[in-house]
Amino acid sequence: MTHLHPIRVVLAKLGLDGHDRGIQVVARALRDAGMEVIYTGLWQTPDAVVRAVEDEDAAVLGVSLLSGAHATLVPVLIDALRARGLGHVLVIVGGIIPAADIPRLHALGVAKVFTPGAGLTEIAEFIRGAVPPPGVSAGK
Repeated sequence: MTHLHPIRVVLAKLGLDGHDRGIQVVARALRDAGMEVIYTGLWQTPDAVVRAVEDEDAAVLGVSLLSGAHATLVPVLIDALRARGLGHVLVIVGGIIPAADIPRLHALGVAKVFTPGAGLTEIAEFIRGAVPPPGVSAGK
């Protein structure tokens, strides 16, 4: 799909995890791929992340979790997005996510889970393929 305007992506670290080197690398790669990237920084709450998505009019939300809190925080995040009318935002998750937990995240509405070893080009291509150009509904 061709996008006339850059895809806006909010990247966030949820919870108390203090390691953000990986998400900074992803942020740079997405920026280099032509996307507008807003990184919220460390120690974000689901509500703060949802406000950032709303304020930035982002099409994509990427969250990074290394602490094992994904099972607790991602459902809260998805519920908060839907409550604010942002259920259309593409949500991707990255980090240390056990394979057994990935189907549950997909069932919640997470579009894709990127685990260690995922390529930066793979992430950018997934986003480009999943975000419809303006005026086109998702899934068409």
